[in-house]
Amino acid sequence: MARRAAGSAPPPPPPPDDDRPPRGHRGGDGQGNKMRVLAWVSIGVTSLMVAGALTGYVVYRDAFGNIKQKSINNDIINPRPVDTGALNVLLVGSDTRAGDGNAKYGAETARQVGGGGKRTDTIILLHISPDRDQARLISFPRDSMVQIPKCKNETTKQEMPPRRDMINSAYNSGGVACTISTLETLTGIRVNHFVEVDFSGFKNIVDALGGIEICLQNGVNDKASKLVLPPGKSLLNGEKALGYVRLRKYGDGSDLQRIRRQQIFLSKVIAKATSSELMTDVGKLRDFITAAAGSVTMDPALANDTQKLIDIAMSTKQLTAKGVELTTVPVLPDPENPEARVVWAPDAEKLFTAIKTDTEVTEPSPSASASSKPKVTPKPEQVRVQVLNGTKTVGKAGEVADQLAEQGFKVVEVGNYEAPGGASLAKSEVHYAKSIETAPDYAGVLAKAVVPKPSPASGKVKATAAQPYTSATSDTGAAKLKGTPVIQFVIGEDFDSVKVSKLPDSVEQSSINASEQKNVCT
Repeated sequence: MARRAAGSAPPPPPPPDDDRPPRGHRGGDGQGNKMRVLAWVSIGVTSLMVAGALTGYVVYRDAFGNIKQKSINNDIINPRPVDTGALNVLLVGSDTRAGDGNAKYGAETARQVGGGGKRTDTIILLHISPDRDQARLISFPRDSMVQIPKCKNETTKQEMPPRRDMINSAYNSGGVACTISTLETLTGIRVNHFVEVDFSGFKNIVDALGGIEICLQNGVNDKASKLVLPPGKSLLNGEKALGYVRLRKYGDGSDLQRIRRQQIFLSKVIAKATSSELMTDVGKLRDFITAAAGSVTMDPALANDTQKLIDIAMSTKQLTAKGVELTTVPVLPDPENPEARVVWAPDAEKLFTAIKTDTEVTEPSPSASASSKPKVTPKPEQVRVQVLNGTKTVGKAGEVADQLAEQGFKVVEVGNYEAPGGASLAKSEVHYAKSIETAPDYAGVLAKAVVPKPSPASGKVKATAAQPYTSATSDTGAAKLKGTPVIQFVIGEDFDSVKVSKLPDSVEQSSINASEQKNVCT
């Protein structure tokens, strides 16, 4: 892949000096890891700064006015994905050297040139479902080599050509707008809003919470991060928290262990920020909201929309007990630089599909008088499917059958469907046999699993060239479901994807549940 597209536009400026040695030889001061927690903490900031709105907005409205705002809509120059009704918020930790509170952090070279430059060493996407009842935090590793689309330079507003580069370089040259365009182009997920927090903001937030308690199996005496801690429990103020999240020389020194440590730290921030102790103390709550609001920058559409902020706050409050899923995009070594860079693993696409197809808004239950028969609620594993290709794309039936099988459906046959006149079928269809009373319930499960969602129809269509479906990777187990209806899925030109509800092992293994990380010594 070419590293730079042809064009007359000037190349983007070089990123700030990377003060980290190559992967496998990293013993530096841990700048990259500071950013992970800065980004993660912003979820607690975003939700809790509106705690006042949940308990009495008028009392705290002056604090809301401290939220810094930045409009970027005119700087996003690439086509944008469809808005599905979910709430996707980009959370970034900026290591800008601007301001007295930030200048002392970061690489010596950055300070020597007057504290200029910025980057985000971790990018987090907060996804809240359309029903606002599920949430997931997705971390995009800073070392990821990706295709960055054309973007405006944040300073000059000149268009920069696309290029292959580290994902965090998008933020350095094009700011939040370029980071959003990069994520949207790579994942197909619409990013609705953003929140930024910097070094001094991070410290202020931790201090406003009265510190965060951590627990260590072994003591720390690290000169690089200027942190000395004993084994067992310690209460960290803002300054010590910065040292803790930048810590590299601890445990096995691996990125995975460090990320896991920081995820636990985030869960503690969220837990303390949503605790009844804070919520019932008017003085402490006012101080926290003031510190949080003054520590973040948002897009105006979010900062000025109290209802959206309340949606985030309420979702976080509900999910604190259930546990917020914290996931890192699965990666592989970059073939061009395996020691220092990574690329996203193929399973990452399934994670993105799970997010962008999370479009189902719960429909009201039909009244009891609407039907006298009891409703059957089969699982995908109980639904037998015949997949038919109604398009002119060769091999489409097998491709979609594989996707359905991965999500548990028992695909029994694949084949083709000839639409009237020989034209390609415009819209996908789901059909079921009229003679089987429970067939509509099975058809409904299948219809909900594909995007766009078809409306099931009674009466089957004629299949051509049908043959048994076999998968090299899984046993459909359809023989065990003898007596259940076979539902037809006819693929149309509008077919987008099968919803991903079962994530691959590589994704699940990179996730932790915040509610399970409360009393863990790391």
